Amino acid sequence: MTGDPRSGGWIIALSFLLAFLLGGIPWPGWLERFRPDWVAMALIFWSIALPHRVGIGSGWLVGLLLDVGRGALLGQHALAFAAVAYLTLQTYRRIRVVPVWQQTFSVLVFLLVEQILVFWISGVIGYPPKDWWYLAPAVGGMVCWPLVFIVLRDVRLYFQVS
Repeated sequence: MTGDPRSGGWIIALSFLLAFLLGGIPWPGWLERFRPDWVAMALIFWSIALPHRVGIGSGWLVGLLLDVGRGALLGQHALAFAAVAYLTLQTYRRIRVVPVWQQTFSVLVFLLVEQILVFWISGVIGYPPKDWWYLAPAVGGMVCWPLVFIVLRDVRLYFQVS
C-alpha cells in the first residue's frame, strides 16, 4: 500500500491516452454508428471511482485535448465533458453502490448529455446533424460500459490507484 496521495496519476493519464487511441479505431460497417466515446466513459469511470482527483477540470482538459485531436471547435468537447463530469460528481454516491448493469442507465444519460451538447454546438456553428443516428454512440457506450468498468476497476485495484 502506498500513502502517497498522488499515487497512480500516470495510470489515470494512461487510461485517457488509451481511450483516445480506441476512439480512432474504426468499427466495421453498420457498427461504426454505435462506436462509443471511450474518452467520456473513462472520464465517467474515474469521476465515480476517484471524485477527489478527477472532476470538472479534468473533463475540461481532456475535452480540449480531444478538440485539438479531432480538429473540432475548440471548447466543444471541453464543455460537454465538463458537464458530464459535473453530473457524475453530483450523483457518484448513488451510482457507485448499484450493480454495473444498473450503472449502464446512468452512463447512458451522461453520454446522451455529452452527445446532445456536442451536436448542439455543431448546430449553432452551422453543422447540424442530419438525422438521429448521432445519439447511437451513447447506446454503444451503454452496452460497452460493463467491460470498461471491469477493466478500469481491475487496473485501479492492481496498481492501487487512490
